[in-house]
Amino acid sequence: MNEMAQPSAAGPHGFQWFLTDEELASRPTIYAPDLFAGKRFLITGGGTGMGRAMTFLLARLGAKVMIAGRREEVLADAQEAVGRLTGQHVDYMPMSIRDPDQVDALLDRVFGDWGGLDTLVNNAGGQFPQDAIDFSRKGWNSVIDLNLNGTWWMMQGAAQRWHDRDEAGNVISIVAHVGRGMPQAAHTCAARAGVIYLSRTVATEWAPLNIRVNCIAPGAIASEGLSKYPEHATARFRNVNPQRRMGNGWDIAEGVAYLSSDAGNFITGEVLTIDGGMQMWGTVWPAGVPEHFNVV
Repeated sequence: MNEMAQPSAAGPHGFQWFLTDEELASRPTIYAPDLFAGKRFLITGGGTGMGRAMTFLLARLGAKVMIAGRREEVLADAQEAVGRLTGQHVDYMPMSIRDPDQVDALLDRVFGDWGGLDTLVNNAGGQFPQDAIDFSRKGWNSVIDLNLNGTWWMMQGAAQRWHDRDEAGNVISIVAHVGRGMPQAAHTCAARAGVIYLSRTVATEWAPLNIRVNCIAPGAIASEGLSKYPEHATARFRNVNPQRRMGNGWDIAEGVAYLSSDAGNFITGEVLTIDGGMQMWGTVWPAGVPEHFNVV
């Protein structure tokens, strides 16, 4: 087992599950420190979890970074931590991607203040574990509106501005494993599948505009977001892939860097799966394994 790949800050469920800010500021990377000098990134959900790791890495690589999310205190904390630990400045704007008007305000600010945008990272999203038969209509609509509609408002809004300016663009959306379904997360499975096939469709439509569109599908990733799930469920997350360990936000952040760099400039319409092999072996069961499936 690669111990360096393990998250290192202890979480309330009794295992080491996420990287500290100090580690995000100093963790080794294969990328050159000036890789994204002069490049502009917008990351939704950039204050916590995988988004926070992206924020640290991209800032360390010289990018101008704007992070957005609903909670200003989280965004301000990320801005302070990046500045204190790396010496780089990160901008932020509180907003909800569910609201198209707030999406327009965010994109207008980025394109206006920075004169453009190079990469949009759709990282904001969320869901709750529940058997599909028990979903309320409100719960279903909430997850679909956030993970599918909100992501689309961001994608389309950025693409419209790139088109109007005759500028190239790059969209990366964080999705999930959907190829074998997602038991106890059917709502987000439906939404993330929508994002994947939206991305594959517009990757073709927008290719003449020089806009690339890709997705990243993480596996079981250790972050503070796991506190939303029952402890008996998260205790087995490290065993849902053949590597028998969890990934962390840095794994996903480096995938974002790859797809945003010149190394990824011939990739569009793709889903980059970063999961330790979970797509071939293992199911998460975020609410716990039902008795019917709990077999040796």
